[in-house]
Amino acid sequence: MSTPPPTDPEPQLPEAFHYTPDEEKYVLQADALRHRQLRSALLYGSSRYWRRRQQVWPAVIGGLILVALICGVIALVGAFGRQQEVNEERGWGANAQETSARP
Repeated sequence: MSTPPPTDPEPQLPEAFHYTPDEEKYVLQADALRHRQLRSALLYGSSRYWRRRQQVWPAVIGGLILVALICGVIALVGAFGRQQEVNEERGWGANAQETSARP
C-alpha cells in the first residue's frame, strides 16, 4: 500500500499575505497614489507619452500651414495663367497694344 503524502501543518503563504506592521499607512499611501494617477490621467489623457504627443502638435500645425501656402501659390499661379489667356483672347495685353499702335 502506498502512504498518503504528508500534509504540511503550516502551509507557505505568499509574501503578500504576511503580516505587515503599519499596514493602514501603506493602504492609505496606495490610495493616494491611485488618486494622483487618476487626476493625472484626467489632466493629461491616459497615454503614457503625453509629453511626446504635445511636441507633435506644433509640427502638425506648421505642416498644415505650409501645405495651405503651397496650395494657395499653385492656385494663384494657375489663375494668373488663365487670366493671361483670357486677356489674349479679348485682345488686351502687351501684344494687343503693339498691334493697335501699328497702322
